[in-house]
Amino acid sequence: MLKVDDEMSIESPDISKAKSELETLHEDRRTLPIYAHRDSLLKAIEEHQVLVIVGETGSGKTTQIPQYLHEAGYTKRGKVACTQPRRVAAMSVAARVSQEMDVKLGHEVGYSIRFEDCTSEKTVLQYMTDGKLLREFLGEPDLASYSVIMVDEAHERTVSTDVLFGLLKDLVRFRKDIKILISSATPDASKFSDFFDCAPIYRIPGRRYPVEIQYTKAPVADYLDAAIVTVLQIHMTQSPGDILVFLTGQEEIESAEEILKHKISGFGSEIPELVISKIFSNLPAELQAKIFQPIPIGSRKVVLATNIAEASLTIDGINYVIDPGFCKMEAYNPRTGMESLQVTSISKASADQRAGRSGRTGHGALNKLGEVTKVGRQMAEFPLDPMLSKMIVASDKYKCSDEVISIAAMLSVGNSIFYRPKDEQVHADHARMSFHTGNVGDHIALMNVYNSWRETNYSTQWCYENYVQAIKKAITSGFFSHSARLQNYGSYRTVKHPRIVHIHPRSGLADNFPRWVVYDEVVLTTKEYMRNVTELKPEWLVEIAPHYYQMKEVEDA
Repeated sequence: MLKVDDEMSIESPDISKAKSELETLHEDRRTLPIYAHRDSLLKAIEEHQVLVIVGETGSGKTTQIPQYLHEAGYTKRGKVACTQPRRVAAMSVAARVSQEMDVKLGHEVGYSIRFEDCTSEKTVLQYMTDGKLLREFLGEPDLASYSVIMVDEAHERTVSTDVLFGLLKDLVRFRKDIKILISSATPDASKFSDFFDCAPIYRIPGRRYPVEIQYTKAPVADYLDAAIVTVLQIHMTQSPGDILVFLTGQEEIESAEEILKHKISGFGSEIPELVISKIFSNLPAELQAKIFQPIPIGSRKVVLATNIAEASLTIDGINYVIDPGFCKMEAYNPRTGMESLQVTSISKASADQRAGRSGRTGHGALNKLGEVTKVGRQMAEFPLDPMLSKMIVASDKYKCSDEVISIAAMLSVGNSIFYRPKDEQVHADHARMSFHTGNVGDHIALMNVYNSWRETNYSTQWCYENYVQAIKKAITSGFFSHSARLQNYGSYRTVKHPRIVHIHPRSGLADNFPRWVVYDEVVLTTKEYMRNVTELKPEWLVEIAPHYYQMKEVEDA
């Protein structure tokens, strides 16, 4: 029998390894540029209610400031919230901070994003999307359970952050005990300061590692081809380190992946292995997480990404960043109600961010005077777009709330329900069309997906037909302003703000051409396409929105 003195301890190899990793993380924290400013930063936060913090990407703002606040005792007064513009950023940063604090993710450190809440009663540092914090305002207008609100990556300027700024500005006027931190990587933060009544600006100089930026000597004819060639040049001639390539969307990323695999296979064993990873918003979460996985010794990783990897997402091992300087930007025109998704040049702030990776309104809710109506107040309770909110409110009248809520939830996810890999497009399309039995339309198909997941079956065909038509009326109640009538040659003409549009090729109704449809949105790619389309009866428009439509104009449309 082994006798152990009280003062002695025997540690298992696993415990020793864990301690070693934790010590490495602590040493890592001390090398960040923000570490030298810890005390002066905390003093500035203590002296001012609102503080604008400017620091380059890689300075440690996102991970370290919430920890400093926790160590200084702010979490004894309430939670510290840190918002992120993207879901994957909130998840990855929370995971990193929980490691550094040596706590389980979801306990002292957690995150909350749409459809996922990884927090508990123990949570004191909470990372969340800016949209999630907006939802917190609805349930707790004074944010009494929070002591500090940090809006990170404020320069990205989403609709949610702009609304948040207005709400936070009102909040500080009657809650003198709350601290508001506006964090940005943009050197010119004077606009944020001016908005918050000349709030002081605290600058964190320097970045963790120096970044050498090289430009092409002349514009290139094909930036995708140039990016691929540069990846191969780096892989065959440069020192170890992974590569991050910014591209504009899934199609480009999958094309680049295919070309790279083909070119690498041609070299055989002459060059080291190149592991290709990808990340874009429509990619399932478990596949997105693969970009963080370690790779075999002696190999190099190349990450093909959209601007989802631009902010608050640090992939360990990235030494080289290839930035063609483009992104897909969604622009909404309120006059026409159309969203156009086009490739545009990125801003200088976005370019700086990328370099640092190394190291809607509608009527029914408002009256003629612009005042919120009773229906509008009901709609405001939902953290959704006005059209989805109206659809849910109307579903009570048609006794199909459960089903319509399911559809609203599916629409809120965006276009990521159906993943369509480049090499399996035929199978993916076949699987998607299996939910369109009976030409029910795209909205009902989304509900069918949800119901299939819950293994729910319908009773009789008669019940099914009547059941669906109630839901279609509820959908029309929300999207009545997005109606269109079939014209010649398979095109459609919108009723309000007339223009010619087409059903999206991947819609379940693309080959059926119903006479009247209602759609979720119009996007401009090669044509103006209607997304998420459902057939309707024209008399529903007059019944549901008589102030908006007259029967004559519907017949004339």
